[in-house]
Amino acid sequence: MSTEQLRDQALVEQAKRSSKMIWVTFRKEGLHKYPAALDDPKLATGDEYDVSFLGHVHRHIFHFKVAIEVTHDDRDIEFIQFKRWIENMYADGTMKLDYKSCEMMSDDLYIAITKKYPGRKIEIDVSEDGENGSHAVYDNTPGAVSGI
Repeated sequence: MSTEQLRDQALVEQAKRSSKMIWVTFRKEGLHKYPAALDDPKLATGDEYDVSFLGHVHRHIFHFKVAIEVTHDDRDIEFIQFKRWIENMYADGTMKLDYKSCEMMSDDLYIAITKKYPGRKIEIDVSEDGENGSHAVYDNTPGAVSGI
């Protein structure tokens, strides 16, 4: 075998050992408030940095991006089915997003996904109107989570 063929073979083997994830995106309308913003002096500053308005109910379109580890290249989780399953949890009321922070919504979604797909790395982005949000990395690989 030539040096180039050996290198190509090594790269193929390395690709096979890599961790792979699929991801889906979706949006949901929700109501939101941050009660502490009304009177916390770090938030209700009275100047250009004042965000006390967040203490009142306001509407957002929450944007989600959910990635989950798959175990082989032919996708053991089909992403269209995965997306529909997640969206249906919100449609049927299993999952709720009103009055929660982006981080809280992410944690709720992580728990539901892990119950169905245990032992997989999960990453979740949740943003308010696609502008500001949170990114969470959940390591569910064996040994990473105690008590499960």
